[in-house]
Amino acid sequence: MQENDRKQPVVTAYLPTFLPSDMRHVYRQIVGVKRYRNAVIVRKRKNEASFPLPEERIRMVRRPLSRALRRWWFAQVKKGMIPLSAGETREILDAIAWHGTDVFHVYFGSVAAQLLPVLRKLSCPIVVSFHGADAGVDTENHAYREALKEVFEVAELVLARSESLVKRLRELGCHQDKLRLNPTGIPTEAFPFKQRVIPPEDGCWRFLQVCRLVEKKGLPVSLRAFVEVRKTHPSAEFHIAGDGPLRVELEALARELDADQSVHFHGFVDQAQLARLAGDAHIFLHPSQMGADGNREGVPNAMLEAMSTGLPVVATRHGGIPEAVTGGESGFLVNEGDCRAVAAASLDLMADPDLYRKCAQGASDVIEQRFATSGAVGILEACYDEALEIGRSH
Repeated sequence: MQENDRKQPVVTAYLPTFLPSDMRHVYRQIVGVKRYRNAVIVRKRKNEASFPLPEERIRMVRRPLSRALRRWWFAQVKKGMIPLSAGETREILDAIAWHGTDVFHVYFGSVAAQLLPVLRKLSCPIVVSFHGADAGVDTENHAYREALKEVFEVAELVLARSESLVKRLRELGCHQDKLRLNPTGIPTEAFPFKQRVIPPEDGCWRFLQVCRLVEKKGLPVSLRAFVEVRKTHPSAEFHIAGDGPLRVELEALARELDADQSVHFHGFVDQAQLARLAGDAHIFLHPSQMGADGNREGVPNAMLEAMSTGLPVVATRHGGIPEAVTGGESGFLVNEGDCRAVAAASLDLMADPDLYRKCAQGASDVIEQRFATSGAVGILEACYDEALEIGRSH
């Protein structure tokens, strides 16, 4: 790295893929910091137009041809994680050195567990961020839990997206002294507040849910709740943006419920499309639930983006959602899996324009006060400052 590139300390992020389409929040973190120079190490590059980064800030490391066989062996026979080979370890260490790394930031605890052969050899401070699934899925696996305990030991700081996730990481063995809250940053200028006419002039109430189509998002609950709402408001529409393994099953459920003409599947949408959908909608649904595999939410990013536009939320008391949504102030919270309660809360909002306007303004205010990008970036930079200071004292 050239000497004139060393004006700022360097934070090197490690991610297996830069970046899946549903990881806008990670991209915002990486490029949002101003007092640190960002760099990444990845195995695969995707969606380059959506997530641009100068080529000199990206270092690719190879995926060995033998990795597929090793994945099968360790998953099916050894029942454990796939360890890095000596060659992979050397290549990643070389990439860290090439970037002139001052702080090494590993995204996702599950990735950090696989990177332990690298982390054990580093002299620069290590920051690991957890996002939800990595503190739930596979944590009943003894090998993974033991690996996480070592991750907690070698990391200077462990970041979590919500207070509920901080609590979960304590349960898994992370010392409170290392834990820091790392909230998602929402670019409020991209999701401006919109004053909606309530009730809608055309009589068409539009519901929205934006997420990966996976079990923990509670989409069958949303669909059944929407059908209940349509009994009172037959012209209502439900717009679902996102993609995932449950799409065919959810489309079949919409047909089974005789709601397929009112339910619209948009597939994955970019930031501008999401802003338009949120601006046209009246209520955001997000009845998250614990997945059978232990998958849980941090704080859903799309929900926060929608709230920024003044969209009241009907969601569940799950994960970090109650840290963003307060009943009667920015929406309503109900118990997991309760489609009738989701419908009832929605109907309450629809029946009371004053309550609706209060929750709309409250939703926007929460994002401006607690989740705006400027504040979130400042918190992340402070974590990097602290990690550097801890590293110097060792």
